[in-house]
Amino acid sequence: MNQQLIKRITLNPDICFGKPTIRNMRYPVEMILDLLSAGMTNQDIIKDYPALEDKDIKACLLFASKLIKVNSISKVIAA
Repeated sequence: MNQQLIKRITLNPDICFGKPTIRNMRYPVEMILDLLSAGMTNQDIIKDYPALEDKDIKACLLFASKLIKVNSISKVIAA
């Protein structure tokens, strides 16, 4: 199941400057995560963006989960 979900996340240099998007559409993963963190539900997001499916939102969460599983995180100080 996870393999099928993660395949929904695509990296294409010609779409959204190569940021991870959903199914090669112009919906960046970061936008979906921002909407979820702002309190929107999956149903709210799908209502506002009818081209999306519930599995797309789950794929964004899975992608974020995989990204955070790193060996170390370094503190970055802005100049």
